[in-house]
Amino acid sequence: MTRMLLVAAAVALIALPAAAQSRGPKREFVIEHTRAMSVTREVLVGQGYEVVRTEIRGNDRIVYYRRGNMGRGKGKGPLVKLIIRRTGNRVVFVDTPDRILLDVNVKLRL
Repeated sequence: MTRMLLVAAAVALIALPAAAQSRGPKREFVIEHTRAMSVTREVLVGQGYEVVRTEIRGNDRIVYYRRGNMGRGKGKGPLVKLIIRRTGNRVVFVDTPDRILLDVNVKLRL
């Protein structure tokens, strides 16, 4: 009986991390890609980034951005990209840092 309880507890502990992985910011939204672009630009500028350019490649919208100098005079950061991919009627954010994705998530829910 004790062994069965230990095995059940071990299985429960192993299953906990798998269940916790589904929580967190969602990367998929049912919106138009133009709204996703404008919200992404708004969030990036609000966090101190500079949007350098945007490109359209098929169903993907690629946003190139970099960190501004934040008033310190040390130059601007390296060029980074994020991808807004359109799949059917959904928009998926790819290669997006978590803190940017979190703000995009909040803005798109409002």
